[in-house]
Amino acid sequence: MKTSKLSIRLLWYITPLVILPLLFLGGFTLTNVTNSTQKQADLIMSRFVEQQQQKVFNYIDSFHSTAKLLSTSPVLSDFLTNGGHSDGGYTYRLGALMDVFASYSEAYPDIISVNLISTDGQSDAYYSSNLTVAPKSYPFLEQVQQSNLSQQQFMVQKPDGTTNLYFIQRIYSIDYYLKRPQQLGFIILHVEPSILNTSILEAPYNNTLNLLVSNEGKILFSSDYNIRGHYISEYELNQVRNLADFGSLSTIELSSIDKIERMIFAVQMNGGYYVSTIPKAVLYQSGMAISLITGLIVIISVITLPILIFIVVRNLLLNPIELLGEASHRVGDGDLSVSLPAHTNDEVGILFNDFNHMVNQIRHYQEQLEEYKHHLEDKVESRTKALENMNRQLELAIAEAEQANQLKSRFLANMSHEIRTPLTAIMGFTEQLLHNHEVSNDKQHLATILRNSKHLLELINNILDLSKIEAEKLATEQAPLNVVRLLHDVESIIAPLAQQKKLAFTINYQLPLPHTIYSDVTRLKQILINIASNAVKFTEQGTVTIKARYQAQQTLIFDIEDTGIGLVESQIKRLFTPFEQADATTTRRFGGTGLGLCISKNLAQLLGGDISVQSEVDKGSCFTITVACNLATPIAESLLLRDPQQLVPEKDPQLSFASNSFDAQILVAEDNPDNQLLIKLLLQTWGLEPDIVSNGAEAVEMALMNDYQLIIMDMQMPVMGGLEATKILRDAAYDGPIIALTANVMNHDVETYIAAGCDKALAKPIDKEALESVLVSYLHLEKDNQNKWDELLKSDKFQQINDRYIANLPTSLAQLQQAADHTALRAVAHNIKGSAGCFNFSEIYQRATELEAALKANDSAQISLLNSQLISAIEHTITTNHNLV
Repeated sequence: MKTSKLSIRLLWYITPLVILPLLFLGGFTLTNVTNSTQKQADLIMSRFVEQQQQKVFNYIDSFHSTAKLLSTSPVLSDFLTNGGHSDGGYTYRLGALMDVFASYSEAYPDIISVNLISTDGQSDAYYSSNLTVAPKSYPFLEQVQQSNLSQQQFMVQKPDGTTNLYFIQRIYSIDYYLKRPQQLGFIILHVEPSILNTSILEAPYNNTLNLLVSNEGKILFSSDYNIRGHYISEYELNQVRNLADFGSLSTIELSSIDKIERMIFAVQMNGGYYVSTIPKAVLYQSGMAISLITGLIVIISVITLPILIFIVVRNLLLNPIELLGEASHRVGDGDLSVSLPAHTNDEVGILFNDFNHMVNQIRHYQEQLEEYKHHLEDKVESRTKALENMNRQLELAIAEAEQANQLKSRFLANMSHEIRTPLTAIMGFTEQLLHNHEVSNDKQHLATILRNSKHLLELINNILDLSKIEAEKLATEQAPLNVVRLLHDVESIIAPLAQQKKLAFTINYQLPLPHTIYSDVTRLKQILINIASNAVKFTEQGTVTIKARYQAQQTLIFDIEDTGIGLVESQIKRLFTPFEQADATTTRRFGGTGLGLCISKNLAQLLGGDISVQSEVDKGSCFTITVACNLATPIAESLLLRDPQQLVPEKDPQLSFASNSFDAQILVAEDNPDNQLLIKLLLQTWGLEPDIVSNGAEAVEMALMNDYQLIIMDMQMPVMGGLEATKILRDAAYDGPIIALTANVMNHDVETYIAAGCDKALAKPIDKEALESVLVSYLHLEKDNQNKWDELLKSDKFQQINDRYIANLPTSLAQLQQAADHTALRAVAHNIKGSAGCFNFSEIYQRATELEAALKANDSAQISLLNSQLISAIEHTITTNHNLV
């Protein structure tokens, strides 16, 4: 291959540019590697020693702080202030102090023992984690007593070579800052120096020897365990001191340890010096190896590097440049078929790719220009069609918006009509009853008001249910549900509606059916009543039928069939859309808001099922409702209803006041006067005369003063709400049933009432049957508890206790007569009141209660009289029971 002029010039420039720097670098490296090695070692060892020094300082400071904190302990102060052995509390104070010492030992595992010594050196309290006895003396104690320092530390080496730390803290009296301090003793912490041992064993290099030398030259700690306890010479100690003052790495020989020349770095510490050493030969050995390797690398580089650089530059740069120049010349001549070969991903490869991309783009633009010439007219036509399609979509969106606006207006009109209609009846008949005293048929007017109120409440509930469903906040429950009772409840509501329109209404039970499923009875009943009432509404003549059937897949199905007006396909598609009915004519003819079917479908889906419909115009409709039974296992054959005689709903006579009679005291807490009157009328109908209060504070006061068998508590009241009142009553040990009465009956609200102490929650408006069932259930429980109490009072065991109480009455009488002052008299009256109440001696209980109240109020005018009455009541009881015996 021919060598180009550019290659020769490149080789001429590269050779001196490479050789001269390499020679200079090699010489510089050979002359400075030793100094660099020493400086690096100096830096590493200085940092290492400084870190170890800081670690040791922190370790020592932490125990100084611990000793100081311990000296200010209130338990220690109490022990020193009241530390007499003759004091009866000495053992208790010593134990408390030992607990404090133990807690410090647990918090700091390095603490071996804690010793409290007096100023004369006697041990007053000693705790040791290894259960040793207190030492008789310390070698440094005399020095401590003569020193004025409040904190001191000592390192004491044991015969086995190990060294322990002692931290001493003076203890002064608590009025240290108010007058001349009084020294009470010393706290001595004996510490196992774990951090010192660890820092001594750490090393920045191999063969490193670390020492902790005392001011006298004694080796207290060493990474070589065999030289602990030895002394270095005075000369060597002076050299270490000088090195610590100078703060740099230096070469000395420690003949007392070995005769090896070492590089040493030292720092001064409290009570001695921290010394780190490394043999000089080891340090410079690595430097010499580096020097030899550096020289060899320089020689080889001087010979080979220029040749390698030339070859690399030739292949990577010069050859691609020649190839690119040739290709550019061909493109300039009009040859667009040129393509450079694939290259590496470096800059030259990118240049090749860009060149190929440029040629391709030129070729593509030429082809595209030809294509535009042929297809420009097609593109214009396509764009015109796209614009027409967008216009159609825009017109459709405008139509939908107008339809939604009309739907909103229709809904508002329907809602206005549906709300104003019952309100007109309610207000009109109410005015007649209020202002026209001669009006007849009062009951009929009231029934009309009640019916329209229920219709208005149903309308509001539907709107609220839909809002909760759309917000995904409507909760359902899974409770036992009697299928037969459910259908009979629905029949009791729908049958009168059908009878008014002279329609035949039947329920078809397709046996077998499950006796009980687990679902939300309120929501399922709401679905059935809603759809069945619609069937009655839209049927002018014929029949309305509810069919109940069960599938083996644990699904309960209800078919509601009617012979009404029916629906077309377009009406069925929007049947379950909120606020919509079949058409405007349907709204004017039959009324309604269009919410019922939408809510029913959502509720059915929440209950694990769905609603579907089949319909034919002028022939009727069939709505199919499916719900999940939520049974853990398939129903056993014995639990299925197969006999038509089983379709009579079960009635519980125990849940009716007609089958029971109760003599019960009931408290009603309700702030609304109309509701107060209504609840009172209901309870009086059942033979109960309640006490009425208007807020929670009055309810608490009345409940604590009287023995109520049941409390009905409104949750929203002035002064104090029912929730707070219930909590106070439960805290005051009231254990009777409390029934919450509230308009907020969401699941989380009910859970809040139950957690506060309520036993049950009833919804407003008040459901008479639900209220009756709850009252009878809980009054039965209270009656059973009272019967058990009566049986206990009649038992022989209670009679024995009662006789013993009567036998002790003379003693109580004597205590009452001998009471020296009002305090003693009040204690005796309180004791007599409690025992008399337990054994049902009401006269003694009443007199003792009155006497205690007078003593509390310091009513001197009544105390003497009430005391005499109490004495008379006790004497009368003693005489009466003695005559009976």
